[in-house]
Amino acid sequence: MSRVGNQPVEIPDKVKVDVSEANVVTVAGPLGEMSLGFHPDMQIAIADDVLQVSRPTNQRLHRALHGVTRSLIANMVQGVTEGYEKRLLINGIGYRAELSGKTLVLRVGHSHPVEIEPPEDVAFEVEANTTVIVRGIDKQLVGQVAAEVRAARPVEPYRGGGIRYIDERVRRKAGKARIGEM
Repeated sequence: MSRVGNQPVEIPDKVKVDVSEANVVTVAGPLGEMSLGFHPDMQIAIADDVLQVSRPTNQRLHRALHGVTRSLIANMVQGVTEGYEKRLLINGIGYRAELSGKTLVLRVGHSHPVEIEPPEDVAFEVEANTTVIVRGIDKQLVGQVAAEVRAARPVEPYRGGGIRYIDERVRRKAGKARIGEM
């Protein structure tokens, strides 16, 4: 029994949800519109501003798809109402970020600045040259773009310099032990 799949998805007043015959769910809200196709065996029903996902059998495939389908629809509803954001912190001497139009320009110790062009539904924001905020309505896309920004200079464990998520803990390593200092 799927505990996640059995939970109903509350649909706020300002959100419009449509389910087509081909199991394509379209969610429109104040921040934008998203559309995603789901497995044809999953049964998606809307009644009284509540969306319910059910499965036809207890086969392994149907049990696996049940919770995933419900979670993806709930993420779409939250994305068009509140949106998603990831915050990244830049730490290091001379490391900084700036916006050039919509493009994020990172100066993180390479011989050249790293330019990252955002996808259509994602926007960058820079605070105090050391904090980058990635915002959008698609949870997966925001996470992917944030991972690409972080990959420009991952945190190194000895000095802690690089790009990390704001809530990420970096395990620091001790440097070389000096011989003769005893």
